[in-house]
Amino acid sequence: MRILIAGGSGLIGTAVKEELGRLGHEVRCLVRSAPRNDSDWQWNPVTGSIPSEAIDWADSLIGLSGASLSRLPWTRRHREEILSSRVEATRNLARAIDGSANPPRIWVNASAVGYYGNRPGEVLDESARRGSGFLAEVVGQWEDAAKVSGKSRVVVVRTGIVVASRGAFLPLILATRLGLGSRIGSGTQHWPWISVRDEARAIVYLATESKISGPVNLVGPNPATSVECTRALAAALRRPHWLWLPSWLLRLVMGRAADELLLSDQQVVPKLLESEGFEFEHSTVDSAITAMFEPN
Repeated sequence: MRILIAGGSGLIGTAVKEELGRLGHEVRCLVRSAPRNDSDWQWNPVTGSIPSEAIDWADSLIGLSGASLSRLPWTRRHREEILSSRVEATRNLARAIDGSANPPRIWVNASAVGYYGNRPGEVLDESARRGSGFLAEVVGQWEDAAKVSGKSRVVVVRTGIVVASRGAFLPLILATRLGLGSRIGSGTQHWPWISVRDEARAIVYLATESKISGPVNLVGPNPATSVECTRALAAALRRPHWLWLPSWLLRLVMGRAADELLLSDQQVVPKLLESEGFEFEHSTVDSAITAMFEPN
């Protein structure tokens, strides 16, 4: 198939391109800077300048644009960027699809488990209502922006914490290597995790094989608490896990981002993927973390 990716230079985009190439699909990208080769088209996700030939070319479109959540502090300006970088890019892709004479059959667009907010004691599949909080509001608007007039089958992928040697997991790795492995907050809050390998495989599956539409949770099949994640990381690195970062200290240092990123309890499950028979390569957070340090 011919796959067009918007936002293909980041952690997830790079892994998705590798998986698509391994499976023999033809991949081209929408890039913000001047294209380096004939496989890219230049676009402006803010103004909506998107070459119509790029949209017409694609059998499937994968949208992965969005400003980093891990950049701190969450100033008012950065919160605005977190929202606008997602909503405007997505809205402009939707407009391009709507105006295309030959639109992609499938559009897989990024989303996040932040949709659910802090939900202790609940098991959250794709039918769960939207929660409250800054990220829940952002993700609600982000997913609304992906709605088009029936020209493409739309899938929004609610991704959890991606277990990889860079990205959101990197600060935990660096701290643990220094012997500062810590319980974060109570440690009992669920962190919805997924290995970067399964993240890429699931996105490619949804863009090329699946018949699912609507929201899909991209998380590992066995939920884990934050202390299970940090202990597994310390064990994989053979480093101690003896410190405790209390919630009040995290809030003092990180502000509201602490509650949204580290202290929220989200027991998210991949109900739709499992119902379709998708098989995860890493079914536990221990196996995902172990794989992260294995040589390629």
